[in-house]
Amino acid sequence: MQRLRVGVLDLMTKGPTRAFWGRLMQPNFASIMPQVVAVWCEQAGHDVRFLCYTGGEDLTRDLPSDADVIFIAAYTQSAHLAYSLSNLYRRRGVVTVLGGPHARCYPDDAARYFDYVVGFTDQALVQDVLRDATPQHPGVQLSAARQPTHLPGIERRWNFIAPTIARTPILKIVPTLGSLGCPYTCPFCIDAVVDYQPLDTRQIKEDLRFLLTRLKRPLVGWHDPNFGVRFEQIMSAIEEAVPRDRIDFAAESSLSLLSEDRLGRLRANGFKAMLPGVESWYSLGGKSNTGRAAGAEKVGKVADHLNTVQRYIPYVQANFVLGLDDDEGEEPFELTRRFVDLAPGIFPAYSLLSAFGQAAPLNLALQRDGRVLPTPFHFLDNNRATNVRPRHYTWTALYDHVIALRRHSFSWRAVARRFQANQGTVPRWLNAVRARSSEGSGRIRYDTTVRRLLDTDAGLRRFFEGETSAVPRFYLDQMRSDLGPLWGALPDGALSHDPNAYWRAQAAPAAGPHPGARSAPGPSSAGGW
Repeated sequence: MQRLRVGVLDLMTKGPTRAFWGRLMQPNFASIMPQVVAVWCEQAGHDVRFLCYTGGEDLTRDLPSDADVIFIAAYTQSAHLAYSLSNLYRRRGVVTVLGGPHARCYPDDAARYFDYVVGFTDQALVQDVLRDATPQHPGVQLSAARQPTHLPGIERRWNFIAPTIARTPILKIVPTLGSLGCPYTCPFCIDAVVDYQPLDTRQIKEDLRFLLTRLKRPLVGWHDPNFGVRFEQIMSAIEEAVPRDRIDFAAESSLSLLSEDRLGRLRANGFKAMLPGVESWYSLGGKSNTGRAAGAEKVGKVADHLNTVQRYIPYVQANFVLGLDDDEGEEPFELTRRFVDLAPGIFPAYSLLSAFGQAAPLNLALQRDGRVLPTPFHFLDNNRATNVRPRHYTWTALYDHVIALRRHSFSWRAVARRFQANQGTVPRWLNAVRARSSEGSGRIRYDTTVRRLLDTDAGLRRFFEGETSAVPRFYLDQMRSDLGPLWGALPDGALSHDPNAYWRAQAAPAAGPHPGARSAPGPSSAGGW
């Protein structure tokens, strides 16, 4: 195989940013699979240049100008940035490959602007792309049969990890995985259709031992959708590899996995942050360990449980999804405000219900019912917009409820109570900064602007009501500002997409794979890098 010059780009944000929170934390959210792809390209004998873009780097300077192939991993919110970069590179004759969540969610749209779009990705698929590495019009959609059973460990990825975490001034979180997929089937989640798959604990032990030779006190972030499903095996691996009080850990888990005896073991093994998902007060009782309890009864149980978690774990975040079809009227928002008061030390993280293409089973029904809007990808970050017309709310009512909830959760009174309830310098100040920066106060300001425009901007209101697909100027102005000089590189048609492509693909006769493809993913495929 010819020796190629390969670029690997991990897009963690949609454009340049000077926000304090972004500078402080964005490098800590670096993805694992772009690092893995970079390793596989090196193992195939190619020259690799890697960049994790966190909003402070200069893409025109830091990306290779002489690449033969460039792999780009993108969330949907950074899709337009990815499309612009692909367009520039393809003009130079560079072959472009898209992976990551956007490739999983909108493969048909992405194939209009990339030569290759990959879903499930293993080493053999990467080698196939590099072996072919020819321009494709339209792009080819590829997928491995399943997720890889083994990934290169932290030591092998260290040359890509170290420069990324070096750019954050305080916390430096090293990403790792103990499993892929998820055993839960939350209908709105991208991992709902991905089979749970544990990874080899021998690799985990090797990774943790290696980190002790590189960092004085490592901080490791587990990227598992639900950490601790194999609790005994994973904790035994940590205990065998790590001397007591030498590594700190952060993980996302479910309350059903966090019994008090397990919390004691987590604390003893250095777990400092836990991010359980509550999601809804009316459903998903198995995940929150509340059974059939709903409404006020569930609020009390969850608050008690999370207060118990915080006695063992210093930093706790609870995740909620706003605007679910289970929600109706004032009650779900009032219940969440009650939770904030009952569990003052817990940081509440709110997401707006969004339908990301073909990522989740729920999206088929939403598209079939005509409830999904063609909201520009740039705003589909779970917070700045929802592309799902609410079932039980008008748009103005929904925004009124969301704004009131955020104001209650991030008021000075709530911030002070959270500060007092937290233990330790880092949890206290991290929560205070989050509440008074772009994640708290900033989102209140943004939502308030949208709410005002719903009353005063007829074009935006008609777009929200599904009466027009014309992108409102409010959105266009933000995209132009965020993309800066890359705005002019957006390919024709990139600002619009078919929000019902998943449903149409299910209803249409199945098409055969593109010639040369190892396997072409169907509408329900998931995975990817």
